[in-house]
Order: sequence, then C-alpha cells, then structure tokens
Amino acid sequence: MLRSLIDLAPIYSKVLPISKGLGAIATSPETPPKPAGTLSKPEIRSSLWASTVDGIFASVFSGVTGGVLLTNFLLELGASSIEIGLLSSIPMLVNFLQPVGAYIADRTTSRHWYTLSIFSASRLLWLVLIVSIGFFSWHSGASHALVQQTLLMILLTHILGALGSPSWVSWMAALVPHRLRGRYFGLRNSAANFTHLLCVPLFGFLVASWHGGTIQGYGVALSLAVVAGIISLCFQFVMADVNPQVPTQWEKGRSKADATPEKGSLKTLGRDRNFLIFLLYWGGWMFAVNLSAPFFNLYLLQDLHLDVRWVTIYSSLTAGANLLMLLIWGKLADRIGNRPLLVLVGAMVAIAPLLWILTGRDSISIWCWLPALNLLGGATWAAIDLCGNNIQMEISPTQGSSIYFAIAAAISGLGGAIGTTAGGFFVEFAHSGGLPALFALSAGVRLLALVPLFFIQEPKSRPLNRLFA
Repeated sequence: MLRSLIDLAPIYSKVLPISKGLGAIATSPETPPKPAGTLSKPEIRSSLWASTVDGIFASVFSGVTGGVLLTNFLLELGASSIEIGLLSSIPMLVNFLQPVGAYIADRTTSRHWYTLSIFSASRLLWLVLIVSIGFFSWHSGASHALVQQTLLMILLTHILGALGSPSWVSWMAALVPHRLRGRYFGLRNSAANFTHLLCVPLFGFLVASWHGGTIQGYGVALSLAVVAGIISLCFQFVMADVNPQVPTQWEKGRSKADATPEKGSLKTLGRDRNFLIFLLYWGGWMFAVNLSAPFFNLYLLQDLHLDVRWVTIYSSLTAGANLLMLLIWGKLADRIGNRPLLVLVGAMVAIAPLLWILTGRDSISIWCWLPALNLLGGATWAAIDLCGNNIQMEISPTQGSSIYFAIAAAISGLGGAIGTTAGGFFVEFAHSGGLPALFALSAGVRLLALVPLFFIQEPKSRPLNRLFA
C-alpha cells in the first residue's frame, strides 16, 4: 500500500565491500562528478526527466517483486499467515541498516556510482529465484522449501536495498529544487502509478492464464520485471551526478536563511526536538498501518476466495486513483504544506480498515464496495506517501541529511515490522474475530498515531487552526 519515493527508486541493492567499494566508487567515472552548485537548469531538467523514466520502469519491477502478485505466489505455495506477515515485515525490519548505508554513502564522492553499483547487482539477484521456480516447476520440488527460498531472497535484497536507499533519497533531494518538490514528485509518482495501473493486471492475467500453472507464470512475470528493473537503472546515466562532499545550490540558498545551518549528524539529530517528534509519529504510524495493511490482499484471496485477476484489477483501481490525485496533492502541498495534509488525509486513512469489515463475497461488494474502497485508498495514500517523504526533506538539515533519512527509515521499519509481525500472530493464534477484528484494532491505533503531528513544526506550513480561514 505504501508507495514512497524509495519505493519507486532502485529498491533492492548490493553494497560493495567497504575496503574496495569506496575506492571503486571514487574512481569509476571517467570524469569526476560536477559540484552540484554548478549544475545548470538544463542539467537539472534532464535529470528530473531521466528520474521520471527511471521511476516508470522501476514501477514495473516493484509491481512483480512485491504486492499482490508476490503474495499470491506464496499463497499458491501454501505459505501461512505468519509467513505472509514476514513478507511485509522483513523489508521494514532491515531498514535498521540504513544508517550504515548513509555513513558509507556520505563518504563517497559520487551519488551516481554508489547507487548504480549497489542497485544493479541487487536486481540481478532475483534471477536466483527465477532459477529456483524453474527447478520447482520441472522437477516437482518441495513447495515449502520454495517459500523459504523466496523469503530468504527478500531478506537479502532488502538488506542490500537498505544500504543504498539513503544515498538515493539524498541524491533526489539535491536535484529537486525546494519549491518544486510537491509538484515534481507528484508528477513522477503519477507516471509510475500509471505504469503500475497498466502492468499489474496484465501480469495478473499472465500468471493466472499461464499454461504451466500460476507458479511457473509468476516466474515468467518475474523474468520480465528484472529486465525492466535493469532498464530503469540505465536512465540514471542521464541524471547529473552529485558529490555529497559539496553543498548543492539549493542547500546553499537554504543555509543562508537557516538560523542554524548545522550539518546533519547523530549528535544534532539528538538535539533536534522537531525531528524527534516526527520520528515518534512516523514510527507509530508505520506500526498502526502495517498492523493490517499486509493482510488486505490475504483477506481478498483467502477469506473471500477471489481470483487473483480480480485482486489485480482492484490494485489497478488503487493505482489509477493514486495517479489522478498525486498532482493535485502535490500542488496543494506546495501551497499549504505537508503537515496539514498528513493530518486531514491521515484521519481518512485511519478509519478505512473499518469499512473493509463491511465487505463480503456478494455481488454488491465485488462490483461496488471493494472497487470504491480501493479508489479511496489510492486517492488518500497518494497524499500520505508524497507528504510523508517531502516533510522529511523540509525539516532535515541542509547538509548531511542522509543520516536523518536513514534514521527515519530505521524507525519506520522497526514500527512497521513490529506491526506486521503482531498482525500475523494475531490472525494466526488469536480467536477473537480474525482479520475483521484486526482491521478494527488497526483503525483505532492509526488515529492515536496521528497525535504527534499536531506538535511538528514545518517551515512555510499553514497552521491547522487557520487552514479553512
């Protein structure tokens, strides 16, 4: 459900050994990266265009290596509710390694080569799972062994991804001017979600209709996704490189207006009360959301016994609503700030799980209620994902922000992993209503998680009490 900036960036990564990797990163380019402060407007424009195309192909990759297609693949193999919970908790839990990735990345001299060396190898790791699926299909291997191999692959790729994501976010923060962030990321995410809208149903029909069965069909879809993932990385060669040792032109301008333009570090973060409150909100929100979010597809596939083709169509409705609303939310965020939208739209997201309890397998639910819920989810999550990422950029320091992004990801990962794991155990062992009871519990916890937002100070954000004045 959560489709953040990192989600559409190169997600899965492989880090170079520290002793050799940093040297390779520093010397790989034929010419050193230009200081970001000297980048021209055409270079910025071409970089943002390339990043958008990168996001489009990355959306194809992430649509197959996560979400409903991967969940259905594991369910076809006989995965339990706990294993479905692990599918979602592993990517969040390994975010604890993001501070390590930020530490390494901030000591290199090239965002591009650090990012490329990590993410290209990581995406190729999915070829191992493709080989395993082929062996299973042709030699009738043990299904549970393939479940374990899939979870192991998810663990490895996301460990590597956690080491590279802070560098990617910092690279984008350096390239996108402050005043354009809402509109640009709205446009980028819209393009990616439009691709998701088209591709996921096609892959869903491919998997469901493949003559060799759904498991073999997923292997074919995964092969195509890896190709798309590698193509997306090729467009990073068009993006202007950034040297993290040199302040960008946007950071220089912001530093002049900043009363305390300190470089980000663990020490300054510990004294930054505003960012600490944000961490409390972000971690609590991720716990509350992921208490139930990974289990909506499980509810459709297992409890309602819907065909995977129906579920992929619903997923596309979510992507379509997300696509239509992103540009609107982006412009609105630039006008009134990110915090007001997080509060107002967050309240709508909080009560959404209660509405799922009213669904069933009847015609009204299948044709009206479930499509409406997915449209609502896509529209509201567009604001949460966009503003959640942008507010981090707004309240973090002008330099050394990678450590701030990494700590935020680590805290959110911890909260999300605990929430997903708790939700999995609740469904597996609690005899108190199953998934509907979990949805109700999640709604209450989501409302509580919004409270810290009222105490966060965002520059140039409109106060909540004057929002409708």
